[in-house]
Amino acid sequence: MILFTWKKVASKGLLVVLTSGLLMSSAAAAALQQGDSGSDVALLQERLQNLGYEVGGADGSFGQQTEAAVKALQADRGLEVDGLVGEATWAALRLPGTPVSRGRNEGMAVSRILATAARFQGVPYLWGGTTPDGFDCAGYTQYVFALNGISLPRTADVQFEVGLPITKSQLQPGDLVFFTTYEPGPSHNGIYLGDGRFISASSSRGVAVDRLDSPYWGPRYIGARRVVR
Repeated sequence: MILFTWKKVASKGLLVVLTSGLLMSSAAAAALQQGDSGSDVALLQERLQNLGYEVGGADGSFGQQTEAAVKALQADRGLEVDGLVGEATWAALRLPGTPVSRGRNEGMAVSRILATAARFQGVPYLWGGTTPDGFDCAGYTQYVFALNGISLPRTADVQFEVGLPITKSQLQPGDLVFFTTYEPGPSHNGIYLGDGRFISASSSRGVAVDRLDSPYWGPRYIGARRVVR
């Protein structure tokens, strides 16, 4: 997986910094173990389920069944089987096969992202929300992509700096789309679905599908980024 980070450099325009691999998520930075609970555990459980391991539901509680699933993953991947979710185990939880060019495998990765995004339609909006109990816009995109092995920064403005900038005519499903709303610059974002539609967590409707050219969103659109390549 290759991510491009665009940053302003004084008097030199734009500098493209090419980084290999995935950005480390806040969840990946801390080890988890039996007895822990919270949104990081729920993310762990959803990752395990996506890879075919039975955890009994993503309830955010690290119990015996989750530990057994972690140990099974560790055994399958040749890791130390201790049931602790540290950096090596988080790395193993990244979904394999994320492509570096658009083709059949990339289409499969995008299909997974869109299917994940659709699962949370109807979840209410929550300022600062990063879980299915309630999302804000960037919390939603971060969560959806994380479940598919791609780590994004926490806020819309920083997500705008990640990925390959593309024009509106180049939009493809799975791209991130950005809007200016309550403050100048990228303050809202969502996931492009195709056919002029995108899905996002908006303050008025929660996770819902809208059109890029709607009277509200059309004038507020400011750009897009591609993070699946």
